[in-house]
Amino acid sequence: MTRNFGARPHGSPTVDDAQQRRQLMVLAVALVFAMSPWFSTAAVLGQLRDRWSLSAAESSWLTIAVQLGFVIGAVASSALGLADRIPPRRLLLLGAGLAALANASIVVVDGFGGALVGRIVTGAALAGVYPPALKAMSSWYRVGRGYALGVMIGALTVGSALPHLLNSIGELDWRLLLLTISVLTLAGGLIADRLGEDGPFASKAAVFDPSQIRNIVANRQFRLASLGYFGHMWELYAMWAWVAAFYRDVFTSPQQASFAAFAVIGIGAAGSVYAGRMSDKWTRSEAAALAMRWSASVAVVMGFLIDAPLPIVVGVGLVWGFWVVADSAQFSTIVTEVVDARWVGTALTLQLAVGFTLTVFTIFLVPVVRDAWGWGWAFLILAPGPMLGAWAMRALRLGPRKSPEPEPEPEIWFSPFF
Repeated sequence: MTRNFGARPHGSPTVDDAQQRRQLMVLAVALVFAMSPWFSTAAVLGQLRDRWSLSAAESSWLTIAVQLGFVIGAVASSALGLADRIPPRRLLLLGAGLAALANASIVVVDGFGGALVGRIVTGAALAGVYPPALKAMSSWYRVGRGYALGVMIGALTVGSALPHLLNSIGELDWRLLLLTISVLTLAGGLIADRLGEDGPFASKAAVFDPSQIRNIVANRQFRLASLGYFGHMWELYAMWAWVAAFYRDVFTSPQQASFAAFAVIGIGAAGSVYAGRMSDKWTRSEAAALAMRWSASVAVVMGFLIDAPLPIVVGVGLVWGFWVVADSAQFSTIVTEVVDARWVGTALTLQLAVGFTLTVFTIFLVPVVRDAWGWGWAFLILAPGPMLGAWAMRALRLGPRKSPEPEPEPEIWFSPFF
């Protein structure tokens, strides 16, 4: 069975349904494996803290370094036009190979300083994995792209949770876990390169052009979409980075804590697919706003439940994990729809760079606030991000007021039920 996508003067490309689904699954599986180094040190943080006598700040920097490395890699890749010079699946393989080496190097250096460098390089290399994977996916989808983006974000989510699953099998020695993750990372790159194919809608990537930043920022819709993304990023990576530590304070068994962290992060894959389908039926801003209202509501209460019965602590965590990443795909998609097509690459690079830089603050702050006032307040500081993001999505959906009357004060939604 074939489907026709997009009206073109001399006929449109056709896509075989089965082949389209197969390629989406190939890319999703590749992304699960290739993105697994992101939180590899978080899964064995207890062992590393004991071995290297890490402070709370140093523990945070093992994740912060990946965030900063990803920003550096993304900006450099865009500025050099690597996505135009190297086919996306081949770039994904190169990025995965470098990430695998950088992740494995931590075993060799066996110390905080060398590990920090390895984590920065890992983040920079992963900037050659995730964006090319999305570009490769978009070559297969026009209609139903919200669903396809949801699948890809879901794959990233499972990949980020994978180290916790491996650790839950039995608390693995940190060296063995990091090396296993490196092997899986390289396997992900090979799967994409060897089993993937280019789709009929392949297009040249937009080039990073800093001279256009002023014009891009002047676009109200871009500003609101980016504000939503910044609120999303304020919460997401800090939650992912520290939820395993939270559950280590809940469970007596490290293996149970690791499995709970895997489940809470991994269930976000289902949330991403659900929100992706919803964005195809409703609007992207409505789908994103719903997810952020839910995640903000849970962030307000989650840490205060640390002494609640285990089913409640895990159940509420699963709700948080489902919604915290469900909005992720919508912000970039909105930017591609509201910014001049010539400058989409610059707009996305700007949005991504600021968003990932913001994650540095909350990843660093959560353990500081936890040590001072406990988990309740530590997670509570994440809630303002999605609350602000939900307001931005509402403002984007409603558009500017046409009357000259003064605008009312912004309404920030706390409840997921509105």
